[in-house]
Order: sequence, then C-alpha cells, then structure tokens
Amino acid sequence: MNQELERLAADIGLGDPAHEPLRLAFGLACVSRVEHLLEEPQANACLAVVRAYVPGQADRPALTAASEKIAAIAGSHRGSGSIDGSAHAAVSATYAVANALAGKALEAASYAAYATVYSYGGYAISDRSAFEGEFGWQVETLREFAREKAIL
Repeated sequence: MNQELERLAADIGLGDPAHEPLRLAFGLACVSRVEHLLEEPQANACLAVVRAYVPGQADRPALTAASEKIAAIAGSHRGSGSIDGSAHAAVSATYAVANALAGKALEAASYAAYATVYSYGGYAISDRSAFEGEFGWQVETLREFAREKAIL
C-alpha cells in the first residue's frame, strides 16, 4: 500500500537474503511505533525477542520460536471478528509483530500503518490521507537504515 516504500525496498534489494538484518531492524522500528496497541502479553514477549535479536543479544532458535508463537497469537486474536476500530488496531499491531519476526519488513510496515490508522477509529481507514504521516516516516526510516548499512 505504501508505494514509495515498495519502490525504495526494490531499489535497495530489501528482499535479498543478505539484507535480513536490515529487514529485521526496520520491521522492529515499525512495530515499536504500535507496540502500545498490543493486547496480548505474549505478543509483547515475542517483540522482546526480536528487540534482543537485532543487536545480537538473542539467538536464531529464540527468534524462530518467537516467530512461530506470534504467528499463532496473531491468527487467533480475539479482536479479529470485531468491527471496532481499537480492536482492529490491536489485531493489526499483532500481525505487524508477527511479520517483523518473520523478516517480512514490508508486511510489518503495512500492518503497523493500519494499526496506527485504526487506532484513530474505524472511520479513518477509508481516508487515504490518514496514512500519509506513517508512510512518510517509514520511507525516511528505511532510507536512513539503508544509508547506515551503506546500501544507499
């Protein structure tokens, strides 16, 4: 949905296996902006694992286990059937964490943006301009991370 982010990701080859550290760091940055919307304590525990993994303070088996756990949590989130904006914000935030831990940075960014906008209220999701601030932040953050890694 964030076309500028998708173009930047393509330009820097974000999907390249060698860029996994960048994908994880960017996914973590995106979900950190919506972690206050998480409702499941176990989702926060999984987020803590990737937060430790990115700087090298957790190992791959811990990341893999947390990734599997958050995927199950996201898939069974009790707010999934709700039409309430705040419930959808929690669901989207949980899916953002699941995608971040799986190394799916663009998907994590997308869910994080939805979580942000859903938190305004369900009505906001149909207003494209409601996404502009988050989308702009995502592009600038990925650009900055890529520069730090000497990819740009």
